[in-house]
Amino acid sequence: MELHSLRQFLAVARLEHLSRAAEELRVAQPSLSRTIARLEAELGAPLFDRSGRLQLNDTGRVFRDHVERALGELEAGRRAVAVAASGGVGSVRLASETFLPLTGPLAAFKAAHPEVEVLLRQLAPAEMRRALDAQEVDLCLASQPVGTASSAQAVVRVEPVWLATPPDHRYAGADRISIEDLADEPFVITRPGQWQRRLLDMLFADHGLEPRVTCETDEPAATFSLVAAGLGLSLFPAGARDTFPEQGVAWAGIDHPRCIRTLSLHWTDDARLPAAARLMRSHITEWTWNDGR
Repeated sequence: MELHSLRQFLAVARLEHLSRAAEELRVAQPSLSRTIARLEAELGAPLFDRSGRLQLNDTGRVFRDHVERALGELEAGRRAVAVAASGGVGSVRLASETFLPLTGPLAAFKAAHPEVEVLLRQLAPAEMRRALDAQEVDLCLASQPVGTASSAQAVVRVEPVWLATPPDHRYAGADRISIEDLADEPFVITRPGQWQRRLLDMLFADHGLEPRVTCETDEPAATFSLVAAGLGLSLFPAGARDTFPEQGVAWAGIDHPRCIRTLSLHWTDDARLPAAARLMRSHITEWTWNDGR
């Protein structure tokens, strides 16, 4: 089996769409179809269900997991050789849902280790699991479970989550607001799957309610502006109050014991973790998160 065929298979398996995979890989779709057909012939089993929409079948999922691990080991070997040949500590690849909480730790890490190349990727937690298993990233910082059996994790920060309101809202500055009081309020929040939306849905579900979402966005700074403009309420961790101090929003507490954000750092086993990644792991896990920095 050729490496480029395996990489092409992974793209098709991830997208479950031949034309989109061909566009991403910059190859002709008929050529990509032939590559997949050759792989299936070599393995003696179909990898995709072609009845209707193209879907990875059970055999394909088993093969995908092995291919991801195999290519991950090859990439780890390539990086180890590069580090050994250069005599340096190499690079570290870090993924996160958002890099706002990492501004302080990353700045301090680069100041202490200017020789280390830091490569950043913004990924959703579901993408982090695949990226860790495939060794496409070394470390992941997530606000919700990544859920891969081959990784370890450490909780690095637990912080309260606050309700952001327009300055003239009736709940502005309140100590504790119940979820029932928020039942009819409009919310400006992130898309489903992201941590703020998952938290909002969980808080309301605990009381048998559904939030009234009037705007979905992926931009925290824009969300602050929309709240300030009076378009709705939102949820932000305590650190955001210092991140966007110039925005015209007010804050209120939410009366729910699980209205918190838990940041966890995830990594693959130590035997596969490069020296630079071990340095950053120690730096992030030892960082004083709650001292206002």
